[in-house]
Amino acid sequence: MENPILKVSNLTVAFGKEIVIDNLDFEIQKGDVLAVIGPNGAGKTTLFKALLGMIPYRGTVAWAAGVRIGYVPQRMEIETDVPLTVYEFLALRQSAGFSREKAEEAVASVLLPKEILNSGLGSVSVGQRQRILIAWALLGKPSVLLFDEPTADIDIRGQESIYQLLHHLQDKYNFTVILISHDLNIVYKYAEQVLCLNRQKICFGPPAEVLSPEQMQHLYGGEHAFYHHLGQHGHQH
Repeated sequence: MENPILKVSNLTVAFGKEIVIDNLDFEIQKGDVLAVIGPNGAGKTTLFKALLGMIPYRGTVAWAAGVRIGYVPQRMEIETDVPLTVYEFLALRQSAGFSREKAEEAVASVLLPKEILNSGLGSVSVGQRQRILIAWALLGKPSVLLFDEPTADIDIRGQESIYQLLHHLQDKYNFTVILISHDLNIVYKYAEQVLCLNRQKICFGPPAEVLSPEQMQHLYGGEHAFYHHLGQHGHQH
């Protein structure tokens, strides 16, 4: 097997005396899609912050040499009434050598019309804004994309179109994807590997092999929580 694009060893994150991630190990190969699942408070977003070097941690996060990381947050982290057009927002990401042509290519890559560049950032829909965040990340020509619940605020139809877009982009650019998701259908459909996280690693591997009812009960805290979770998301594969 080739060298992994990411190898995490003995990763521990604590805030004061509270251990949020405890002794986590996993690795991911180039071009794979890894889904991170687990209940609220399991440490999923904390894991992303550690992978991005945004918070202190113990252990090792080893990215392959030359990796460029793109990050798409769960939602826009700036006020949406900021008087910025979509074009001006994208220009903030890549001010040196940025051009109208690059902006048009960026929005075309996420299947948005070039006319959206003239729209105010606060006037576009939530789904369009999420695509614009993906375009922003793509401007950095990443080899790895991290998505923190990329469809958290989007309706069901919009969610499916976002994941279809990610699949299309991964086929086109062959980057590695690590995403946090609560939707088991998406995990089965798009992910080669799944990391079940509840402060510790509960399971890791191909979804069809590791997402047994027993593991899901362990992950989500008992039978009732497990069936409630499946009832929300319609477990199929």
